[in-house]
Amino acid sequence: MALLDEDIAFHSNIPAPLDIMVAVVYSIFGICSLFGNSTLLYISYKKKHLLKPAEYFIINLAVSDLGLTLSLYPMAITSSFYHRWLYGKTVCSVYAFCGMLFGICSLTTLTLLGMVCFVKVCYPLYGNRFNSVHGCLLIACAWVYALLFASCPLGHWGKYGPEPYGTACCIDWRLSNQHTTARSFTLVLFIFCYILPCCVTVASYAGILVTVHASRKSMEQHASRQMHITSVQTIIVKLSVAVCIGFFAAWSPYAVVSMWAAFGHIDNIPPLAFALPAMFAKSSTTYNPIIYLTLRPNIRRVMHKHRIPGTCQTKVTGKTSLTDMFFTCRHVLPPESCDRLLLEGVRIRPGLMSGADVSDTGYAGQDFWRS
Repeated sequence: MALLDEDIAFHSNIPAPLDIMVAVVYSIFGICSLFGNSTLLYISYKKKHLLKPAEYFIINLAVSDLGLTLSLYPMAITSSFYHRWLYGKTVCSVYAFCGMLFGICSLTTLTLLGMVCFVKVCYPLYGNRFNSVHGCLLIACAWVYALLFASCPLGHWGKYGPEPYGTACCIDWRLSNQHTTARSFTLVLFIFCYILPCCVTVASYAGILVTVHASRKSMEQHASRQMHITSVQTIIVKLSVAVCIGFFAAWSPYAVVSMWAAFGHIDNIPPLAFALPAMFAKSSTTYNPIIYLTLRPNIRRVMHKHRIPGTCQTKVTGKTSLTDMFFTCRHVLPPESCDRLLLEGVRIRPGLMSGADVSDTGYAGQDFWRS
């Protein structure tokens, strides 16, 4: 009887043509993820002596996304083609554990990256103290945080099991619906692995955008000529918006369905309602490298230098705009001194600043965002 129930649970509950479509989409995601994240790691290796501490988070994101790709996609693709889960109960738990571990680590890394960028841009006096040791410690914390939540179902707080659509595994949503203990784990997971990272990420990038806008307004009050948004500011705006949109698009559907399964009538939820959010969540392995490969000109230049397909050279000029001067000055002097010097036409050279530390801030050295 138990074997029969297991066989039913591991049989696909969505139409076979849709399973084929899911397998094809996963195959595309897998290829894009392998290429994108491998490219990020290759570029990081080529410029390993020039890496900024904040870029460690991008490397860790690529590692966790690759882990997700290699551990999940092959089994998900083959199972979808065969219209059932092929690998048994034990491997199902391993699959679900890897999905939780790498997925939460990627989420946490994105959140930490946003926080670090916020501190460096909005509070450069403190941000300039951020070094490689701090970066490695925060990355270690991200892995411990992910491991903590991924291990809970193995310790019988919650449970891993087949997804309702039958060809993949994750949290046993049916158990979450029926037992208070399992439901409490789902709720804690929702709060600490979705709501909290979501709020912190949005707040961080909103703070960055506000700082960019306020800095520009401050300069316009003292400048006699019309100013324009610099390329650095444009990159910051694009990166901030892209990260937030990608974050919401990938994880929100799954978060909503998990709450629906835990607190609603799970029998009324169609299996496809679980399959589609799972696809969105897995898409994060693809959009993360796309964001950084397309919006970071320094990465595009390295790609062009090593003749990686699909890249073009980024043109960089040596001109320094008034806004760039303001950002540079702002990291070195008090605001009133900065305003006075700029009004007098004094140009603050980046060479006067503390090299590697300042180049991490994003505005001052501009290396994190553009160079």
